[in-house]
Amino acid sequence: MGYGVVEERRGRLAHVGHGVIKVDAEAPLHHRLMVLHAELTGVLSRLRPQAVAVEGVFTFRNARSALVLGHARGVALLAAAQAGLAVYEYPPARVKRSVGAGGAAGKDAVARMVCSLLKLEAIERADASDALAVALCHLNQGRAAGLGVGSSGARGKGRRGAAALLADRLSPSYRRPEAR
Repeated sequence: MGYGVVEERRGRLAHVGHGVIKVDAEAPLHHRLMVLHAELTGVLSRLRPQAVAVEGVFTFRNARSALVLGHARGVALLAAAQAGLAVYEYPPARVKRSVGAGGAAGKDAVARMVCSLLKLEAIERADASDALAVALCHLNQGRAAGLGVGSSGARGKGRRGAAALLADRLSPSYRRPEAR
C-alpha cells in the first residue's frame, strides 16, 4: 500500500513524506491485514495529517483481487477513523487531472507530474507517487472550495496536510494491467 503526505506552506505545495507498506505475500490474508493496520497506524501517528484521501474504487476483471483490495481499503479507512481523521474519496481520472496529467494518463506520466509539482528527483514506487497524487488532489480540491485545506497551523508540528492511502498489491494474485 502506498502512502503520501503533502501540505501547503505559504501558498506552495510541499512534500512531507511518502512510502510503501509491504506485507509478506505468502502470509495468510488476516495476517497481512493486521500488519497493514499496524503500519498505517504508525504512519498516521508519525506524519500527523489533517485528513485522509483515498482513490475511488475502480473495476477489476478478477473478483478475488477486488475483494482482497477491498479488505485493504477497509483497513485503511479503519485506521483513519481510529485516528479521528476525515476521509475523502476522489475518482482516478480527477486525481490524474489534478496533477496536470490527462484523465487517461499512465502511471509514469502521473509520477513525472508529482515529482515536478513537489520538486522531487524521483519516486521509487508507483504506489507512492499515486498516493502523493491523491493527496495533491485533495489539497487542490480544498483550495478550490476555499476550505483552507492545507494551510499551516493544524494538528501537531504545524502540519496540516492530506495523507493519501492507496491499497495496492496486497493480493498475491493481483497484477497491475501494465505488468501483463
